[in-house]
Amino acid sequence: MRLLAKFSLIFVVVFGVGLSAAAYLFYAQLQSNAREQVLYNAKLMMETALAMRGYTTDQVAPALTAAAAEVPGRANSASDDVFRELCAKHGIGVAKVFRPERIPAFAATEIFNRLRRKYPEYSYKEAAPNPTNPRDRALDWEEDLIKGFKGQPEMTLVDGERETPLGRSLFLAQPLRAAKSCLPCHSTPSNAPEEMIKLYGPANGFGWQENDIIAAQIVSVPVSVPVQMAGRAFHHLLLSLLLVGIATLLVLDLVLYFVVIRPVTIFARQADDISKGHLDVPELAVGGRDEISVLAAAFNRMHRSVTAALKLLEREEEPVPPAGSAPQGHSG
Repeated sequence: MRLLAKFSLIFVVVFGVGLSAAAYLFYAQLQSNAREQVLYNAKLMMETALAMRGYTTDQVAPALTAAAAEVPGRANSASDDVFRELCAKHGIGVAKVFRPERIPAFAATEIFNRLRRKYPEYSYKEAAPNPTNPRDRALDWEEDLIKGFKGQPEMTLVDGERETPLGRSLFLAQPLRAAKSCLPCHSTPSNAPEEMIKLYGPANGFGWQENDIIAAQIVSVPVSVPVQMAGRAFHHLLLSLLLVGIATLLVLDLVLYFVVIRPVTIFARQADDISKGHLDVPELAVGGRDEISVLAAAFNRMHRSVTAALKLLEREEEPVPPAGSAPQGHSG
């Protein structure tokens, strides 16, 4: 096997071992990074939902209140009067007509449902053990999360994985507390808007106390999403490393050929010629102080030494005339 082929084989083996070790380490890191990226996206979505809740409370609800107040000819009922008195007691303006769109939880869920059209993997829920809207009813594992938040008030954010019928799912959750603005509708059924009772009934969504943890804001995404993200990044990384390895091997082979292989080949050819008695081969060019130049200078010295030694041997092998003999071509 030629020297260049041996070098290439050694490089491929060493690079392959290094690539395998790097792939093992990188894959775990890429999975961790993908998981953190998914949780970061989930956190952004949660903050978006919270912003939507705040917008609904601060701007949508007052606008609906003002619009309802401008409706002429609306008869006032006893429940409306009680409701207005309760709102006035707490300094809160609430519309006489109940509209789900003015409820922060309803608005946040609806805006997230629109967001899911572009990000269908993510799901959002404001899970509550005692919700007004039945779609917000907490499942068993969601109730466990809420109990955990109640038992550890210092815990403000938690993430984890759980098994689902469709596979493992990653979730991010944080507690939701009852604000003062929630109490007019959720303290007792008698204080709630009549339209709200007609829509959802008087059995659920009441008895809330200010600052109590009444729900958990949960964003869920299948574990397959970060796994696929890590897989794509891993394949791109491997492809990039392979391309870099191939390019590096080609460059090293070219450098090795011109710096080592080609000079050594010339050395070998001239040494072979000298061994066959061809002493008139030209000396090697010597330039620089690297190992190849030192070898070329040593080879030239050896060439000169071998040439001189062979010439000396040739002179020693020439026949010597006998002593006293007359030179040929003279007569006595």
